[in-house]
Amino acid sequence: MIRLTGRKAKPEAAERAAVEVRKLEALDHLATMVALVQPDGQCLFANAAFEEVLGLSRRSVLGGSLFDWFLDPPAMRETVGAVTRNDYATSRFEAQLRRQPGMSGEPLPVHVIVTQFQPPTLALVELVEIEQKTRQDREERDLGLARANKELIRNLAHEIKNPLGGIRGAAQLLQMEVESKSLTEYTQVIIHEADRLQALVDRLLAPHRKPHVVSDVNIHEVCERVRSLIMAEFPRGLEVQRDYDTSIPEFRGDREQLIQAVLNIAHNGAQALADRIAAGDARIVIRTRVSRNITLRKQLHRLALVLHIEDNGPGVPESIRDRIFYPLVSGRDGGSGLGLTLAQTFVQQHQGTIECESEPGRTIFKILIPLP
Repeated sequence: MIRLTGRKAKPEAAERAAVEVRKLEALDHLATMVALVQPDGQCLFANAAFEEVLGLSRRSVLGGSLFDWFLDPPAMRETVGAVTRNDYATSRFEAQLRRQPGMSGEPLPVHVIVTQFQPPTLALVELVEIEQKTRQDREERDLGLARANKELIRNLAHEIKNPLGGIRGAAQLLQMEVESKSLTEYTQVIIHEADRLQALVDRLLAPHRKPHVVSDVNIHEVCERVRSLIMAEFPRGLEVQRDYDTSIPEFRGDREQLIQAVLNIAHNGAQALADRIAAGDARIVIRTRVSRNITLRKQLHRLALVLHIEDNGPGVPESIRDRIFYPLVSGRDGGSGLGLTLAQTFVQQHQGTIECESEPGRTIFKILIPLP
């Protein structure tokens, strides 16, 4: 009977283990990072979000110590030990998670939730990115600001166009009447400046006038087109490097709008690199990656395109860093201040966002767009 009981227990234990594994696999659908650990910190399971944030394969994460990924391992070790000893059922605290070399060098602030797991000698660790909540708040603010800017620009442009046409027409009539050459030059200045202002108004209204032409888009064709345009304009002193993830699938979008968005960002970067171009060591890197389980505009997406445009220029001036996507804000003499505004508009029309990280010697614009 003992042997029969033993034989019967094996499939039951295997079935229970399979059920537990399936339960854990369901955690891959979460946007937050989740790991199952032993009291000594050994990681038995890590979900897809955990793998994505650490920048490591799951195989590399499993078997290692979770404590090693924190800037303050003793605090994490003490909390996991207390929960697995049943001193208390759950614990919450703030911590900082180390990032992989090659990713953003700054530690990742996280909110840690440690909970008992069955069997009680294991602990379930959930990490919520504090910056994710900050990013979502920023996205919501930027989206509202973009809508307000769109309405403001549209109303302002129409208010400018009406009197502008009258000024230009009056200058043309005056030009036909005057005989003095010097006075004719004045009327020509009025006409020329009216035309220039008309062109600016048209550029402000352009993204709201053009229809959204949707087709299958290969993001690397977009990147290659931008790269060829930048290299044609800056043939010497500037290197435009590729770092592509060729597994990224095609998606539905407006190819021309995306080319314009990426080109505006890359062109701004190239213009900011004037001194390095003269020295011959200017560099722009166009990098594509896929992010999993990412929240964009309050919606969770299983996959998203992450497109980096990085340059080694002087960085965005701190005085305008929080306003670079506003219309008519430029950090360069002679700049129209419309390039990044248009880029943001086009990306938002693809349900995506643009983020910027900048410091002297390194500026990264990151475009995020949902993938099917």
